[in-house]
This record gives sequence, C-alpha cells and structure tokens, in this order.
Amino acid sequence: MTSFLDPLIAFVSAHAWLAYLTLFLAALLEAVPMVGSLVPGSTIILALSALVPGGELKLVPVLAAAAAGAMLGDGTAYMIGHRSQREILSAWPLSNYPRVVAQSEAFFNRWGVLAVFFARFVPPIRAFVPITAGALDMPPARFYAVNIPAILLWAPAHVLPGVLAVTALHDYAGLPHHQHVGKHLWMFAVAGGAVILALAIWTIRRRHGGGLIEPSKPAE
Repeated sequence: MTSFLDPLIAFVSAHAWLAYLTLFLAALLEAVPMVGSLVPGSTIILALSALVPGGELKLVPVLAAAAAGAMLGDGTAYMIGHRSQREILSAWPLSNYPRVVAQSEAFFNRWGVLAVFFARFVPPIRAFVPITAGALDMPPARFYAVNIPAILLWAPAHVLPGVLAVTALHDYAGLPHHQHVGKHLWMFAVAGGAVILALAIWTIRRRHGGGLIEPSKPAE
C-alpha cells in the first residue's frame, strides 16, 4: 500500500486539478440514486483531505469541489423528481428498488423539511431523498433553503477531520510532511474504517433478509 500511495501523492502534487475533479465527481455521484449507494464518495473525500496539510491540495478548493459536486448532484436529482412527480418513483431504474424508495419516502414523511438536511449525513438515504423530495412536490425554495446549508456543513465535516488528523500527526507526533507517514496512516485508517463499515452493513443486511439497496426480484 505504501508503494502505491507514494506515487499517488506525487501524482496529485503534479496534477492537483485531477484531484479536485475527483472530489467533485465523488460528491456528485453520491447524490445519484443507486450510484450513490455504491460509490464510496465519502471515503474518497476523507482520504484526499490528508493531502491538504502538506500542500499537495489547497483547503478552499477541496471544500469548494466537494460542496459544488454535492449541490449539483442533489439539485439535479431534486429537479428530476420535481418535474416527473411521483411517476419517477415507480419508473425504471427506481422500480427495481421499491424498498429503498419506500424507506426514503417514509423518512421524508416523518421528518418533512428536516429530512433533506438529515439525509445529507446518512448514506445511502442521501442518494434517494432529493429525488423523493422533488417527486413529493416539495417547493424548490424550501428544498434549497435546507439543502444548501446542509451541504455547507457536510463538506467541512468530511474534509476537516483528515486535515486536522494529519496536521496533529505532523505537529505533535513529529512525523515530517515530506515522508508522507501521517498521510499514509490517515488513508489506511479511512480505508480500514470503510471496509469495516461495509462488512457491518453487509452483516446487518444479511441478518435482516436483505439490504437497503437490494433490488426487487422479478416474479417467477
């Protein structure tokens, strides 16, 4: 892994715009129904945030890329739902995921406007709530009034932990920036945490006879 990370960090240093584009796409795809349940956007953002303290990436562009991707993704999903209304919830490909659509609708009905805020921090529900909010005819002004502040909190919540952790490792543990040790430790921790979380979710899904994004089986 170290032999892989060192060239990656060097590549990012030379092509920072690709890293910002990756952050943008990771946040964008997380807001796409079905795709957002599979793409590890949060893991990518958390991992790349480790490159801010050493100067490979800049904090403001990282935050801006993550926030812009999330806003475009959520906004597009909402507008698709708003224009199609409830028909979109029973159309392909959402028709293959009736369970998660029902859970998203129940989540929205329970929390109302706050569902848009809370969903931004709850994967994989966040990939379905914006389109559900639009399909249930939530007014655009109300949606964006809640969604944009949520994203402006979500982006720092995903970026700053890596920045602060790697900075602490360098400042207090004496790990020099140029040797990338702190970055390696953070990236390993993020990757390991993502694997553990994925295994935990898989175990829960298996014990409860299916998962949140399991497609319905065709009738025989």
